[in-house]
Amino acid sequence: MNKYTEKIGNQLNDLLEKNYDAEKGFKKASENAKHKKLKDYFNAKAQERYDFGHQLKSELKLLGQEPDKGGSLTGDAHRTWMEVKSWFSSDNDESMLEEAIRGEKASVDEYREVLNETTIPPSTKDILLFQKATIEKGLNDIKKLEDLS
Repeated sequence: MNKYTEKIGNQLNDLLEKNYDAEKGFKKASENAKHKKLKDYFNAKAQERYDFGHQLKSELKLLGQEPDKGGSLTGDAHRTWMEVKSWFSSDNDESMLEEAIRGEKASVDEYREVLNETTIPPSTKDILLFQKATIEKGLNDIKKLEDLS
């Protein structure tokens, strides 16, 4: 296996781990949210991140890499969404919304970082661009929800 594929595999596994964390965070937020529209939004985001995880796993397999099963913690890669998960266990809709926005902005930055690699295969780049655009669209949607609280 060449270093190029291994590096991309590591980056995709980092994103995969973050998507696992985001999914768990959104599920927790959905359970704790009081406002129905917010519950629905968090549920939809959890499902979206679940789907992203499957797309990333498929891409990793195509690259001949082993996808992370979501059990291992890789230090810094987890910090952002782990912090968010603790906020999501609060039962304050407004603070959960703020944390979701913070977590999603961090996710966009993480995708941007991987996309800045010039050596990404076109299929991988397409998946990452789609996922990043979806997260960005979600950020616009979530801003509309801020008026609910």
